[in-house]
Amino acid sequence: MCEFKEMVEAGCLISYGPSFTEFAEINARQIARILDGANPGEMPIEQCTRFEMAVNLKTARAIGITIPKSVLLRANRVIE
Repeated sequence: MCEFKEMVEAGCLISYGPSFTEFAEINARQIARILDGANPGEMPIEQCTRFEMAVNLKTARAIGITIPKSVLLRANRVIE
């Protein structure tokens, strides 16, 4: 189990986590605010709101696991 879909593309079986793109956007906004002089201790905490699931069927076959169809239907990305 991994956090980001990019890890599934590299061979992890399943990921469920925040969108890496949204994660990077939030971090970039926070860094820009700090560089503009904002006090990090007074900045609001931002959390990701988009989550993604990815499944790597090639990895599943390699380790002898069958992924249920219900999981595959919920996945944002399925790697054959």
